[in-house]
Formats: sequence, C-alpha cells, structure tokens
Amino acid sequence: MPAAALHPKPARKPLPTQSTAQHPVLFDSPYAPMTKRPLPPGRPREWYITHNRRLKAMRLAIALLDSGVHVPGQARDGTIRGMAETIGVHPPSDTTCHMVRALMRYCR
Repeated sequence: MPAAALHPKPARKPLPTQSTAQHPVLFDSPYAPMTKRPLPPGRPREWYITHNRRLKAMRLAIALLDSGVHVPGQARDGTIRGMAETIGVHPPSDTTCHMVRALMRYCR
C-alpha cells in the first residue's frame, strides 16, 4: 500500500483574508442583487469611489456580454445606460461607461 494512502492530507484552513461566511445564492434572476459586505475602513475617499465604479462597470460589462453586445463599439453610452436601468443600478457616468468599454475590450 502506498504511503500516501496511510496518511490522509489534513483539511486546509482558509487564509486569514478569505471569507468563510456562507452567502445565499439567488436563482430567480441572473441580475439579482448580491449580498453586500462592508468595505474595509480607513482608506481615502477616492479609493471607495474608484472601487464602487469598478464594481458597477464590471456588472454592466457582464450584463452587456450576456445580452449579446460583444464589441465595445456596440456599447454606446445610451446602450450602457439602458442596461443599467434593466439591471437596476443608477445610470453610470461617462467615466463609468468608458470603463465598461475598456473591460469589454480586455475580455475579447
């Protein structure tokens, strides 16, 4: 019998930065709101603004890709703002729309 079979590996403990919380998964809509977690305290205000803008741009890019808009040229500001209304987020700024197109360019 091999030595590995005699000594099973111990279960890995999660890293201190990994969350061990069980988050509910909602299946009734692909754009259902996710469970929110608090952001880390003590960062400059600009960090929070940029972080939230990136999350919004990522949600919008995923929704556009799922809806069949695969080319950044198809994702005009009006299209992106219409998708924001569809998924239930505030209309994005011009900067966020630019970030959505940049994410779509990166995903190709």
